[in-house]
Amino acid sequence: MTTHEVDVAIVGAGTSGCYAAATIADAGYDVVIAERKDEEEAGHIACGDALKGASEFPDAIPKSQIEPAFTNTDVDHGRFEIPQLDTEVDIPVPGELAVIDRWEYGRRLIDGAESAGATIHYDTVVKDVIQNGKVEGLEAIRKGDPVEYDADLVIDAAGALSLLQDKVDFDDATFDTNVTYSQFCSAYREIVTVDEPVDWSDALVFKPTERAAGYLWYFPRTETEINVGLGFQMTEEPMQLVEDLKEDLQERPEFEGATVDDKLGAALPTRRPYDSAVAPGYVAIGDAAGHVNPTTGGGIAGAAYAGQYAGEAIIDALAHDDVSEQRLWEYNERVMDHFGGRYAALDVYNIFATATDVDDLMGLLAALPVKKLSEALYEGSTSVGPWLKLKTAAKSFGHWETIYDLYQTKAAADDLLEHYEQYPSSPDGFDRWRRQRDDLMEDVYDVTGAEPKY
Repeated sequence: MTTHEVDVAIVGAGTSGCYAAATIADAGYDVVIAERKDEEEAGHIACGDALKGASEFPDAIPKSQIEPAFTNTDVDHGRFEIPQLDTEVDIPVPGELAVIDRWEYGRRLIDGAESAGATIHYDTVVKDVIQNGKVEGLEAIRKGDPVEYDADLVIDAAGALSLLQDKVDFDDATFDTNVTYSQFCSAYREIVTVDEPVDWSDALVFKPTERAAGYLWYFPRTETEINVGLGFQMTEEPMQLVEDLKEDLQERPEFEGATVDDKLGAALPTRRPYDSAVAPGYVAIGDAAGHVNPTTGGGIAGAAYAGQYAGEAIIDALAHDDVSEQRLWEYNERVMDHFGGRYAALDVYNIFATATDVDDLMGLLAALPVKKLSEALYEGSTSVGPWLKLKTAAKSFGHWETIYDLYQTKAAADDLLEHYEQYPSSPDGFDRWRRQRDDLMEDVYDVTGAEPKY
């Protein structure tokens, strides 16, 4: 059996894995990424291809290196189609937005990690962890042969529902194990080419399915190349993703005669970020730690920052020869401060949506002020004064009970966001913080009528 001795072993060459690798390797440490795909397929990932915050990426892999993968930078709003009311709602998206060629983007990320000094091992399937009080490495099969990675620290960047987390013993760790499939979404997407330019190439188009827990998307990579997809929350009965998407495409005249260039499916988190994503010798990042906006599914920017934050915490841990939770804890803090608390608050609205009748939800969507809706979708909170409340109530006649529930939900989300701003500065205060958060979540379930998600 071949054994590789490295400072850090990373599982997965996606966004978070590559940003972590680039950060740590640039500091002079030996880093290897174990990637299950071959060199040609690496970077080919099922994704909606929409990138919010394109102007604010971390510098471990410079924006200039990935920018050539940006295929449409003219998108500036989301469009929600509401077939129940035969209307559309355009919602501005704050900050720079781009639609990308995800495969090209993935290749450029890998190039960025390698340029910083990381090594990529393709065709490598991780089977187990090596653990002795702390995680000390990995067991894998590389190109058909067994291989071990002896590492000071392991990074789990293996994506949603990472199997690696089934292998680690977290009994004495703070690492979040309150994770089930029902907190995730199953999705399928195709890259479709049409003959004529679509007239909505400046918008990300969303359309609800007949169930509130599912939606279709149409994201224009270019005027004639569209990322089309469908996802549903795994709390629901499975949908026939391929057939349901095909049926909707056939009903849209702009897709007549279209060709399909690529097909992929995946799971993605539609849950709050992990309460703690560290254990002795082990850190989870990106989708493997729930770093995705649970209302939109957007996870590229969060994964990039999580990778860099983890990398910087790990550099400090290696310099002190200490890979304990205490030493790695700063990574948790930075994630929660930057986007984790906001995503946790947004998850409250996701819980509200899964417990609300789809017709009521769409009626409410059509009635809400678009600027306030945009703030709620992307910031986790918004303010609605008395005059706006009155106008909204008038427009939403027939959905007043739902809108009352939404205002109560907003109050619960605000309380939760405030609590996340008090995230503990060390593992010592973690249990108390989590108990208080769980009490706040009981209020969320009472307000929404939803079954407990966690």
